[in-house]
Amino acid sequence: MRISQKKHYKLFDVNYSCRFGEIDLIMKKGKFICFIEVKMRNENSIAQPLEFVDVRKQERIIKTSQVYLLNNESKLQPRYDVVEVFCEKGEIKSIKHLENAFDLY
Repeated sequence: MRISQKKHYKLFDVNYSCRFGEIDLIMKKGKFICFIEVKMRNENSIAQPLEFVDVRKQERIIKTSQVYLLNNESKLQPRYDVVEVFCEKGEIKSIKHLENAFDLY
């Protein structure tokens, strides 16, 4: 996995889901447990991938992460990241990891 190899993340879970929603990746980095939403878009998309993680989506991710933490005790600080994947003609052109892309209100 590119994220874990380049930035020294440890993978905890993939596609974790509960009744509130799904989290694409759950990883550890230093003192953080990172709940990561992956958004893929074509380079000529009308908006950036981060823009598709609206307030409702953020709320679902936060609720889902709370369920995860209830079932998987951790002393790590939660953090919410977004990974933007840009494609052209079905081929990945670039990946952008946005750390702390949104937070608890």
